[in-house]
Amino acid sequence: MKTLYLLRHAKSDWSLPGQDDHDRALAPRGERAALVIGRYIARCDPPPDAILCSSAVRARRTLDLAASQWPETPPIEIDRRLYLAGAGGILARLAKVADAVDSLMVVGHNPDMQALAMHLAKDGPTDLLSALASKFPTAALAAITLPLEHWRDIGTASGTLTDFATPKTLV
Repeated sequence: MKTLYLLRHAKSDWSLPGQDDHDRALAPRGERAALVIGRYIARCDPPPDAILCSSAVRARRTLDLAASQWPETPPIEIDRRLYLAGAGGILARLAKVADAVDSLMVVGHNPDMQALAMHLAKDGPTDLLSALASKFPTAALAAITLPLEHWRDIGTASGTLTDFATPKTLV
């Protein structure tokens, strides 16, 4: 059994005209939300064994703030290929994760996070599945259990959405 956590980056700042999308920082509201979701992630069971994070500034800052709330931080890999990869690109990357990793977190972007969660989460509580289908807000976290022994088989996996949390639902 594998556990996949999908974390969308927190609210970003659009205040600098002409700034490259990859370089956008978090807005103050996003920084607060990253801390809230970080405290929530600290209580996740199982905790992530490893983290894959988009190289975008807003994704890395979300992870930094969230991880500041954890008792310890697992190994982190910053991967430029996760930036605007699409759900298929992320699936391809996940298929290369070492099987020793039982619980993995991916920090990325929408629409990729929502599309990937909906592709993998075929079962779960109706209210969580409906919330996920409706919107994957900034700083939201989806937890999906997958009946896998090997990450390479994730493309055909049918998982269960076990949690879907947003900073608004946590405060």
